[in-house]
Formats: sequence, C-alpha cells, structure tokens
Amino acid sequence: MKSYRVTELLGDGISTELAQSVHQVLASLPVKIELEPVDLSLPARQGDQAACYEHALKSLKRTSVALKYPTITEGESPNKILRERCGFAVIHRSCATIPGIATYFTKPIDVDIVRVATGGTYEDQGRRIGLHSAVSVRVIEKLPCLLAAKFAFRLAKEKGKSVISSSKYTIQRATDGLFEEAVDEAATAYPSVKHKRILFDALLAKLATHPEEVQVVVCPNEYGDFLSDCAAGLVGSLGVADSASYAFDDKGDVAVALFDPAGGTAPDIAGKNLVNPSAIFLALSALLAHIGEEKIGRRLRLAVMDCLAQGRTTRDLGGKLGTDAFTQAVIEGFRSERKTSEAAC
Repeated sequence: MKSYRVTELLGDGISTELAQSVHQVLASLPVKIELEPVDLSLPARQGDQAACYEHALKSLKRTSVALKYPTITEGESPNKILRERCGFAVIHRSCATIPGIATYFTKPIDVDIVRVATGGTYEDQGRRIGLHSAVSVRVIEKLPCLLAAKFAFRLAKEKGKSVISSSKYTIQRATDGLFEEAVDEAATAYPSVKHKRILFDALLAKLATHPEEVQVVVCPNEYGDFLSDCAAGLVGSLGVADSASYAFDDKGDVAVALFDPAGGTAPDIAGKNLVNPSAIFLALSALLAHIGEEKIGRRLRLAVMDCLAQGRTTRDLGGKLGTDAFTQAVIEGFRSERKTSEAAC
C-alpha cells in the first residue's frame, strides 16, 4: 500500500466533525494517508499564534500538501496568513451542476474559476481621512497574475475548454490593464486555447443567461472571490464547493497545494450531527488527484455525487441523513465502485 504524508490544518466550529468524517473515509482508501495535524483553531492561536503558524509552515515544508478545515477569522485571517507565508498565488474552484440538488437556476453550469490569490483591494485595509472619507490602495502584481493565467490555460487545454479573462480593464486601466497584459502573455504559449476578455459585470450576466459559454475564467483576487460564491449559489449550495490554493517554484511548478471546503465554520450547527461533509470530501478527492492517485480521487468524487443524485443527503440539501450516516453512505458507495453516476461528475 502506497503511503503519503499530508498536513491536516484543524479549525473551528464544524471542523471537528469534518475531521472525523475525513478520518473515516481515509480508513477506507486503498492508500495510506499519514496526517500531520496542526491546530489552527482560535483557542490555539490565542494561546500562541506565532507557534501555530510556525508549526503549520514546518509541516507544509515536509509534506507540500495540506487539507484544511474552516477557521474563524478573529483578529487575523488564517487563510490570508497562510497565503502570504506559503506564497499561494492561485486559487482554483470548479463549480458544476449536480444532479439531485435543488436549485432555482435551471441551466447547466460547468465552470472553473481561477483566481489570483493576492492583491486587489484585499491587501490594504485602508484608513479614514477626516470624518466622512476613507481611502485604500489597490495593488496588482504581474507575477501572480501570470501564474494564474498559465494555470488557467493549462487547465483549459487539459479539459478542452476556452478561457475568459475578466476584470474592469476599461475603468481600472492601470491595475486591471496589467492583469490583462499578463493574461495575453500567458496566452501566447497556448495558441490552441480560445481566449477572450469580458468585463466583469458582463461576465456575471453571461453566466446567468448563457452559462455554456463560461468555461474557464481567470480574474483578479476580489472578482474571483465574488464569482466563486455566485457560481456556487447557482448550482445550489456552498456546502458542495471545494477549493484549492497553489504556490509555485521558480520553474512554475506547483510547490505547495492546499485543499479545503469553501464554506465557513457554521458554529450554529457544530456538534449536532448536521454538517454536510460533501465539500471536504470533494477537497480530499482533488488532493488525491494532485498527489497522483487520480483513480481513487475520482472514485471518491463519484461516491459523493452518487449519494447526492439519489437524494441520500444531509438536511441542508433536503435530505434526512446526519453527518455520520452520510459519511457511511459515501464510504459504501466508494467501496462498491458504482459507475452509474459517472455522468454526474
């Protein structure tokens, strides 16, 4: 049995239940995943913040891959600190229509959102000027934009999709103009991949009216943040959205990868056997593919999708299963290697 070491970043709220579900799934896999737990919960950070992050960084240096559970942002954002210290430049979130999940939006969606992980308006909290004004600085750096664009074009080539770069380049001519320049530069290495620019507000309209034309999107930090949650809402729930963050070496290869669910800590349902672990299972599926276990990752994803398609879901998706029962249903599906829901992936 192959063995892999993975950093496990523990968090708050529903994180304990998510971790329990993950551990049960890992025990059913035909590979061994040795977890290196790091406590990033709020009590641990309040006790010794510096030691928590130092422990996380040392572990990531050893493993180069992590599975992260939701963490509370209070005083500081663990996600932001990890992005800065690990050098995460790209965030990737795929979002597709899932049979079995009720949604107000009836058109099929299959979009990959590639977000520049740094810069934009998120880098500067700004400051007040006088009584009625405030100002902040918006920063766009070329290298993260270039890395995100290359990631998007590689992904599009692998999936046979087209690329849309989206920003407000007609208004933010300096910052978003620099982003689009980086995209154009990356595009030269992928002449077979179709690419066009679309203003961000127009892209939102297109996603709602002609989602089949939106395949791979690359955009600056805050735009990608907005778009990711919007797309998750269109397919029914943030509870089925996973995310991946990547840092790169000098050659442009992935140096560190972090996989996590897109949702938050949901303290109102913590400890009640109500949490939906679909997103963390999908994040684990993506992690398995990243470390070279594509078939196992795909089997896990199919098992999740099969449960959702059959209505064997948690209450937030209209089902009757608790966290434990849903986890067992996924494990049973994984073990039986069902093939009937392959089209749902």
